[in-house]
Amino acid sequence: MTVGLATGRNRLRDPLGLAVFDGARTLTHTELDVRSNQLANLLLDRYELEHGAKVALMAPNRLEVVEVLAGTAKAGGVYVGLNFRMGESELRSIFTTVGPRLIITAGEYREISELLGAEFGIPVIDLDDDGANGYAAQLQGAATTESPVLHRIDVEDDFCIVPTSGTTGLPKGVEFSHRASLTHGALTIIEYEITPNTRYVIQIPHNSSVNITIVPCLMAGAAVGFLDSRGFAPDGFVSEVEARRITHSFLVPTQLMRVLADPPDPTRLASLETLGYGSSPISPDRLGSLIELFGPKFIQLYGMAEIASIGTLLRKQDHVDALGAHPELLASAGSPSLLMDVRVVDDNVNDVGERARGEVIFNGPYKMRAYYNDPARTAETLINGWIHSGDIGEWDERGYLYIVDRKKNLIIRGGLNIIPTEIENVIYRHDGVLETAVIGVPDEEWGEAILAVVAPKPGVELTQAEILALCADSELTSIKRPERVEFVESLPKNAVGKIEKRTLRDMYWTGSRKV
Repeated sequence: MTVGLATGRNRLRDPLGLAVFDGARTLTHTELDVRSNQLANLLLDRYELEHGAKVALMAPNRLEVVEVLAGTAKAGGVYVGLNFRMGESELRSIFTTVGPRLIITAGEYREISELLGAEFGIPVIDLDDDGANGYAAQLQGAATTESPVLHRIDVEDDFCIVPTSGTTGLPKGVEFSHRASLTHGALTIIEYEITPNTRYVIQIPHNSSVNITIVPCLMAGAAVGFLDSRGFAPDGFVSEVEARRITHSFLVPTQLMRVLADPPDPTRLASLETLGYGSSPISPDRLGSLIELFGPKFIQLYGMAEIASIGTLLRKQDHVDALGAHPELLASAGSPSLLMDVRVVDDNVNDVGERARGEVIFNGPYKMRAYYNDPARTAETLINGWIHSGDIGEWDERGYLYIVDRKKNLIIRGGLNIIPTEIENVIYRHDGVLETAVIGVPDEEWGEAILAVVAPKPGVELTQAEILALCADSELTSIKRPERVEFVESLPKNAVGKIEKRTLRDMYWTGSRKV
């Protein structure tokens, strides 16, 4: 079994069933299979795509994402879904490392695609070009029959390369085989309860959704749809759920906070069965309010791109238990996925005991093969078969993992390691706070001082005195309390909506803003 075989199987099982949707545009399983066949044949015949050659897609969330992914897989190529928000230097780094053979682009990104295409000697196909050389015309002229190489593709061949968001430096290309992606897909189908009747809308960028959404939906014969990830509109998301009877989706905490800031009528969300969230923590107080709004439909995932984002899960029943006898679970990242070995280790890679802190590491059948063409950085992360996360965690006595923070986010104040998440959870208790990030900033006496950067909810005015008083009245010891609060309209985020503390640190350590 390889990823490209999925569309043909769905066509036989449910030829007229909904496969993909994007606004008013839809594809049935038959249409998706035919169009991805045409793309595979176009890649092989006109572009002479060699086995294992890379096909890059530069586009926002839209229907064609699925057919490009499936068509590339059917041709024996490797799908590279680019993060369209990457800057020119980041894209150039990915192109240098990955070496795509072809760029398929949306019209709005044609200029940068053609610039890179000319520089690297790569042809460009424009999805929105209505001319003879545009995507539609080229596809129309290709054979609709099954790709001649479809059954020659091996499960150990590369299926996709997922560029990282680049929050810790230049982006890396995370390499996955067909076997790894299909194994992860089967796991997701089980954990997220995906069936042929599922309607899963993707709100986060599609390049982050390849393994956690698109592949499992293809495998199960579910319908997968797209909303624009460039700016999250809470009412737009709720309207899509209501109109399309959406059953599944995934949001990042900053998006959930915006829904919670102006709660909709819960009946508009009645079709939702499963709502995933992850990428950064939610304070337990806010998470409890979200469960009251949406119901017990949440699954939290914790992981990293190198294991396709699923290392541990806080499952639906865990959320139910948290509202009863185990409220502490709302602060947990859950327990290991069905197929992942998760450890918390010391600096010598020895397992630590319960309630002892160490680095979280992973090993399982759907981990990355490597950072593509980057052995040095691969060796830093993939050590003796284990993916090292850089996150600090601890186990409780029931086998639930608690993420304390990232190693790089620690504030070292007077020789004491301070966990920003502890402080952020206190600040989130204020009803007027939309989002916050706590960072260390230079301090001559203590080494680092504590700065809280806060974005109030729309229309709410907050003062530094309020936030400092909240922290002073909490369980935080004096050395863990912020010295200063700065208010901003919004916090910097990466492409999937995760707050970028590195950007904040750059601003306050080396940038124009100083404490």
